[in-house]
Amino acid sequence: MKTTDRIEDITLLYEITKALNEHLDLKRSLYRVLDILSSSMDMVRGTITLLDPVRNEIHIEVAHGITRSAIERVRYKLGEGVTGQVIETGKAVAIPRISEEPRFLDRTASRKRQRTREISFFCVPIKKGNQVIGALSVDKPYDDAYALDDGKRLLSVIATMIASHVIKLETIRLENERLRDENRRLQGELKNKYTISNIIGSSNRMREVFQMVSQVCRSNATVLIRGESGTGKELVANSIHYNSQRASAPFIKVNCASLPSNLIESELFGHEKGAFTGAIKQKIGKFEMAHRGTIFLDEIGSINLDVQANLLRILQEKEFDRVGGQRTIKVDVRVIAATNKNLEQAVDEGTFRGDLYYRLNVFPIYMPPLRERKTDMLLLSDYFLEKYAKENHKDIRRFSTPAIDMLMQYHWPGNVRELENCIERAVLLCEEGVIHSYHLPPTLQTGQESGTLPALSLEEAVANLEKEMLIDALKNTRGNITNAAQVLQTTVRKFAYKAQQHGVDYRHYR
Repeated sequence: MKTTDRIEDITLLYEITKALNEHLDLKRSLYRVLDILSSSMDMVRGTITLLDPVRNEIHIEVAHGITRSAIERVRYKLGEGVTGQVIETGKAVAIPRISEEPRFLDRTASRKRQRTREISFFCVPIKKGNQVIGALSVDKPYDDAYALDDGKRLLSVIATMIASHVIKLETIRLENERLRDENRRLQGELKNKYTISNIIGSSNRMREVFQMVSQVCRSNATVLIRGESGTGKELVANSIHYNSQRASAPFIKVNCASLPSNLIESELFGHEKGAFTGAIKQKIGKFEMAHRGTIFLDEIGSINLDVQANLLRILQEKEFDRVGGQRTIKVDVRVIAATNKNLEQAVDEGTFRGDLYYRLNVFPIYMPPLRERKTDMLLLSDYFLEKYAKENHKDIRRFSTPAIDMLMQYHWPGNVRELENCIERAVLLCEEGVIHSYHLPPTLQTGQESGTLPALSLEEAVANLEKEMLIDALKNTRGNITNAAQVLQTTVRKFAYKAQQHGVDYRHYR
């Protein structure tokens, strides 16, 4: 091979490498390869065919110099014609004159117009490891001086490059499919996790909340969730987003109270490089991140008046400027806000803008405190008991009667969050199958902080403990007084005496 020919071949391979790495679109890349072969190798026609292993059928993926109808129409069986044999055997073929080759089918009928011109035909397999996945074929004018073996070797190298590109794109496609499936799975889990049915409660107050959430989640209305700390405002916000038409879009959460007043504007709206000391690069704000999705602004009552003005602009005009920016940015964001403050009082005091309050208060949802939904106490307690018993690998199945009484009588200033922490602590302390009153925090046992329980004398505390143990024994033995006495390692006579003394009737537990 001449030095000039070698240089031309290297240049050709370089151009093809560039073409294959330029796009992630398979057909676009392959068409570019055929265009390069046409200009660099004097190719008249060329095809890249791929094998469908399911149908055992070969189809033209891309072609040069062949009509679109022929590309869509032509199919080969494995072993049929020169191309079929190359794919079946995995061996390259170089035919000097196709007019002298009886195996040549010319199914595309593209060579009938050039019968006066002799054509050489090259066909090389495209392999994925040891498996043949297709073929590269080239028509070029017959040239007695052209070495067929050199052409065959060159095209074999190009076919290897094409195979590597196909494998790379297939890997990327499979990874993208895996990521899409994983994304769909996670979205489904989030939606299931934050369905309305997963918010625990059956009281009338909670039924009102469920009804309002089910009504507003289908709309794009701004929602203001109000209630004391620990009542589950964020859980309601999650349910609204993940059951809305924006469920597949971002859900961005911002706790306004946790951000310093001098940084909250940058956090919400972003800033440009050099906008202030320390702004070394551009930053995207939370509202931009939430485009086409939902932003949850928790503790909205803590933001200052300057930020309130910008927030009002977003709610009214759906636009904002980054800190230090000159360009107005449009966003499509649904706003869900939450607060435990009295916003009406803040408006009267001048610490919260009245126009912003009315923009936020389009659809208010009030979360009742736990003390107003006593009928949900046992549901929530059982849920947290099951959760933390499973988490800590303990077989704890229920609460004792005195423990339930304490839970019901306490006023729960920390609401559901405090109840959850209380049950988690009790599970960690309990080494039995039942949560007793002495496993609960001291504030519940004595009632000193809440003022709901009187202080007990020693005799009263002992009597309560005896009664609790009698009831638990009868519950475990289904009211069998003999077995219950054995559980407490006492006689039936003593057990019956204590039961009568504390007003415990064994027949109630049968």
